[in-house]
Amino acid sequence: MKAIGYCRVSTLEQSDEGISLENQAQKIRQYCQLNELELTSIITDAGLSGKTTNRPGLTELLRLVKTKKVQAVVVYKLDRLSRKVLDTLTMIEMFDKAKIDFHSINEKIDTTSAMGRFFLNITASLAQMERELISERTADALQMKIKNHERAGRVPYGWTLAEDGNSLIANLLEQEAVIRIRELRTKGYSLRAICTELTKEGYKPQGAAWYASTIQSILKRAA
Repeated sequence: MKAIGYCRVSTLEQSDEGISLENQAQKIRQYCQLNELELTSIITDAGLSGKTTNRPGLTELLRLVKTKKVQAVVVYKLDRLSRKVLDTLTMIEMFDKAKIDFHSINEKIDTTSAMGRFFLNITASLAQMERELISERTADALQMKIKNHERAGRVPYGWTLAEDGNSLIANLLEQEAVIRIRELRTKGYSLRAICTELTKEGYKPQGAAWYASTIQSILKRAA
């Protein structure tokens, strides 16, 4: 089975012999020999932080994984892939989907074994949970900003951005239009009919014209 090794060391870790590129590479070579893996090459990223995945070596590794030019990936420690848990778990999921075995020597992870696959399932679940938690926290933060009349992306219809670049100030003319939109909707007007009525009554939209999607967005925010 053809395998490729990956090593990374940050600037601060350069002098640490236990984690040096040479030490990592040696451990990977020994591991491959003991486990009958044909080590074709070892890709390295020297002096680069594990806090980002924007690394030349890692980019090349992931390219080889996506094109299935390799059957196994071997690292000395999990944090050599990334120091961010979510990034690490996402990459491990990628290896699994590509049916590429993953080995981490320090943590004794080997996805060719039942225990290794069990660990992979656990990490995949943790990655999914982390993504969902991030999504929930982002949504909660946006809702809090909206509730406090603070900017949360594009300035919504009915509001004007204050001089501090963050707070929102009510635009009276547009707020009047918002009230009218709610009144028409309550009366059973369709979104397109509301657009027609607003145009007829002289209410100005943010863009060139009133659109059903704009009315729907205003109603959702005003709810």
